[in-house]
Amino acid sequence: MRTTASAAASRTAPTAAVAEVDNARSPLIAGFIGSMFMAVGSLGVGWLAPVSELRRVPLFIWMRTEAVGVALSIILLAVGGMLLVRAWLRLGQRVRVWGAQAHKATLQAMVAWGLPMMFSVPLFSRDVYAYIGQGRLMVEGFNPYENGISALSNYFQLGADKMWTEAPVPYGQLFLWIEQFVVWATQVHPEASIMLFRLAALIGIVLCVVYVPKLAELHGVNPHRALWLTAANPLFLTNFIASVHNDALMIGLALAGLYYCATRRVILGLVLVTLSIAVKPITIVFLPFIGLLWAGKNAGWPRKILFWGLTAGFSLALLYAMSLVNGFGFGWINGLSAPGSIWIWYAPVGLLGLIVASIFNAFGLDGWGLAKWVYDAGKLLAVGVIAWQIFRGDHDRLIRRLTLAFAAVVLLAPMIQSWYIVWLIPLFAVTGIRDDWQVKALYFVVSFFMVYAISDQLEVFPYLQTADLGLALALARNAAAIIALLFGLYLIFLDPRTKLLFAKSDEPVTTRPVI
Repeated sequence: MRTTASAAASRTAPTAAVAEVDNARSPLIAGFIGSMFMAVGSLGVGWLAPVSELRRVPLFIWMRTEAVGVALSIILLAVGGMLLVRAWLRLGQRVRVWGAQAHKATLQAMVAWGLPMMFSVPLFSRDVYAYIGQGRLMVEGFNPYENGISALSNYFQLGADKMWTEAPVPYGQLFLWIEQFVVWATQVHPEASIMLFRLAALIGIVLCVVYVPKLAELHGVNPHRALWLTAANPLFLTNFIASVHNDALMIGLALAGLYYCATRRVILGLVLVTLSIAVKPITIVFLPFIGLLWAGKNAGWPRKILFWGLTAGFSLALLYAMSLVNGFGFGWINGLSAPGSIWIWYAPVGLLGLIVASIFNAFGLDGWGLAKWVYDAGKLLAVGVIAWQIFRGDHDRLIRRLTLAFAAVVLLAPMIQSWYIVWLIPLFAVTGIRDDWQVKALYFVVSFFMVYAISDQLEVFPYLQTADLGLALALARNAAAIIALLFGLYLIFLDPRTKLLFAKSDEPVTTRPVI
């Protein structure tokens, strides 16, 4: 009787498939508006090269030199960024069953939310201008592993952060070629170069869209939910599109390679992972785990050691061949410590170092010298975690072990950037983020880093800075931080929809099953 009733119910519910996603249009539109706000706000406080012709466009002049224009830009950027966070959360809430329609809605969100960012002035980072400078080094015949961009004439007009003036390039051979091609093709035109670098990032984004669901399926994880957690994520979109980070290509190639290694097409997978290393060498951490995948489930230690050797030998041989082509060797090894500050307050190890330095400085001792020991201890601990994950654990959890090892590299460093977190999100998503405290932690992390990014890097025109050169910038950052933080607190504590996502474990987080 129950079976008959179920069959009758299914016949009278022809819209059941449609109900997999309950009105995705609302969050899609809200996210698009947020992304448009960010794009318009970027005209006033995004990073422009000093030589950019856009600085002579009347709209840019008003938004960047008039206090009202700058204030409007800050408000649009802060509100837009947090609207994007809310839209992502609401899209997830709208999904009743994580099926094909959820996949479609996620792809629509990526397009709708990412498209305005493709045409924004770079936000939250100006590393893309360093890419242009490094490409110009190669075009003009300099070795970028031995020279900072200060070797170039009028290098300050390129718009790169001053930390790159003497710093060698920390990127691999593949990305050097991309930089060289972009600068050669655009004749150092900043906006045209940014668009080409965004297209390179788009390749990485597409790879993530393709291979995140595939890797999730290998682990019995819902592929559509994994894609939403990863690719529609505001941190993913802002860091890879608005900020134009080369990490998009790095992680896309790494995920594609990991999939082929996990499905016994190891040579193809190793080529892709090695190309990832040739973008940013941090993914060299993948190699020991790929060796274990290659060796197989029941491999003994002699076989594991053999395949570790084969994996390392193949990858290093390919890197060496690329270094012979460009003639620069493995100079990126010297540049690995170049980017970024030494520490930041929200990194656990960075905060601990700050506390140690403050205490010992108060007693007239070399507090920062001791803080360096704390930072080194964090790095050693990360090495220990990596080694533990390599040598201990279930073979069926090998990619999860890789994820934990990679997380140790990020979380035990004294400096954590928001794009470092984006390295980890796809790996955790494909190996399983439960719909409990784990996904709540992700919501908090995304919200925190969006608030921080919105207030961290703003370009405020120096003519607004009168007697106190830092006053206007401080006011701008504080205003952006307050607006974004208030919006974030509203999402967590007051919004009748999204506050459920941040609720305690004994409160209902969602009414839909995670299928």
